[in-house]
Amino acid sequence: MTGGHPDTAEVNRRLADAAERFGLGIGVGSQRAALENPDLEDSFTVVREHAPSAFVCGNLGIIQLRDHGIEWAERAMEMIDAQALCIHLNPLQEAIQPEGDHDLSGCIDALAHLCAECSFPVIAKETGSGISAETARTLWSAGVAAIDIGGFGGTNWAAVERERATSEEQLRLGEHFLEWGIPTVVSLAEVVRTGGPVIATGGVRSGTDMAKAIALGAELCGMALPLLKGAMQSDEALNRTIEDIHTQLRVAMFCTGSKTLAELGRVRTYITGTTGQILHTEE
Repeated sequence: MTGGHPDTAEVNRRLADAAERFGLGIGVGSQRAALENPDLEDSFTVVREHAPSAFVCGNLGIIQLRDHGIEWAERAMEMIDAQALCIHLNPLQEAIQPEGDHDLSGCIDALAHLCAECSFPVIAKETGSGISAETARTLWSAGVAAIDIGGFGGTNWAAVERERATSEEQLRLGEHFLEWGIPTVVSLAEVVRTGGPVIATGGVRSGTDMAKAIALGAELCGMALPLLKGAMQSDEALNRTIEDIHTQLRVAMFCTGSKTLAELGRVRTYITGTTGQILHTEE
């Protein structure tokens, strides 16, 4: 979720302690900074130190994978003793930020090479704009083990880059693309039809959000903002947040007659409003 700056080490420590306590998986933020500057590794290694039995996912950008190859991927995994590696896709952010890389050529080939040669699962992860069915099929063909849809509705990198703007041109570009992306539910509905495990992220804020995502076909759910808020306050605040989310999920399962998450994944669903119209149009 975060890392790469000395001030984030304590946040990651709290998140890791919670992951260990509640049996949660945890993913770190982009490890690029620590790969470029080993002095920053502590903000990432603290995760494994405090979550020795948790399922930990590393994180590397697809452009960095293309430019530095499997060596960087393996170093990212070794840094935190991870079980899987997320390769994040952030074309909108790259396009808006002045220091961004505007050339994505060769990235899918690099991803396919990694999937073919590595001994660990590779997860393709969007960062807020969602993934279409067409892109999902390309990613499955490259050999990824799972897709994290990162739909529109969570972190908005156009808004982030707008706030970072150092020129009027960059500010206008960020403003223009504030609404760019595939809504999380639409992306989830598209990608689950293409096969393979799908992770729902992008505006997941509660246990009922998780229940809805699982009912729509997600294998796993991930969230950042609610947990980050708690982690920036105290261990107690973070633990309360997680306990509330678990309770919300259990009540949603109880009210749908679902004894297990597998049963929840088979309940009847109704999608209304604009989202329902979009999905109906696709059919």
